[in-house]
Amino acid sequence: MRTKTITRFAAYTAIGLACSLDAAEEGPGWTTLRAGELTAVVGDNSAEGGHRTGYNGVWSLRYSEDSRSVFVPTVAGLNFEHIVTGGPLADNEIFFEPRHAPMALRRINDSEAELHQPPTPISHLESWTRFRLVAPYYLEMDFRCIARRPVAEQGYLALFWASYMNAPEDKSLHFLGGLEDQKGGLWTQFCPQWHNDQSTVRHRDDRFKMTFADDGRDTLFKSFSRIRFDEPFFYGNIDELTWVVMFDRSEGIRFTQSPSGGGMNDERRTMNPAWDFQFVVEQPEVNREYGFRVRTLLRPRCAPEEVLKEFRKWREFVQ
Repeated sequence: MRTKTITRFAAYTAIGLACSLDAAEEGPGWTTLRAGELTAVVGDNSAEGGHRTGYNGVWSLRYSEDSRSVFVPTVAGLNFEHIVTGGPLADNEIFFEPRHAPMALRRINDSEAELHQPPTPISHLESWTRFRLVAPYYLEMDFRCIARRPVAEQGYLALFWASYMNAPEDKSLHFLGGLEDQKGGLWTQFCPQWHNDQSTVRHRDDRFKMTFADDGRDTLFKSFSRIRFDEPFFYGNIDELTWVVMFDRSEGIRFTQSPSGGGMNDERRTMNPAWDFQFVVEQPEVNREYGFRVRTLLRPRCAPEEVLKEFRKWREFVQ
């Protein structure tokens, strides 16, 4: 693909429709990837046109050229949001450290790009996030990180990703799970009533207790649901599409949901939910690499059993 001179990053509108690129495929902090049915704009945490500063990852993801992005156009999906070590979080530059710390984008080919964040100024965490489109409708994310100095104030390192979804009618996450004292393996629909209220779902075997400084800040990752998940994947429906998020492990993975984290969509008269997840490392060692893999699907709406079939097929491949 020939890179064109940027004329403008066009057509973010007040009603929250998907972004489109006008006479541009690439800029200093973003690039457009294509494979199969998917088109993605991957970018760093800089601002460009209607895209707001601080939001990195997948700025836009569309199933076809004439569909809207499944992510809120001014922000992002698979956005690296928090580095949590148990220390105070009252300062926004600490709370949203990945938004503020420098980050660089490297385009690899027409379907693949990587974000690199050098050691951050507060947590001293260096990370690499590689995004890859795979036909017909897969978006994969491989994450690696290294703590360059001791960071585990409370004995853990917890990393948080947010996906701000573009006004789905159904705000819920769906997964296999159930209540702590309930038989597992049930299709579970999960949507808290309020932001920061019973928002995080742990695996059924996850007994690790994160402790925090007493800073008075309520957060999604401090608030836990009685519901547990059994298999490391979830999905949600938006328009006539299903978006699935699958992980290569259960250990350290937590699901998080906010019914309103992405703000208001005025034209659709509804809130934008946040469909989020966490990666928790217990007792992290300095200069040791940690990471995990994610495969997402954006495909025409399908039955839960079809989602489960996709998950099992991928897990056999990655294990």
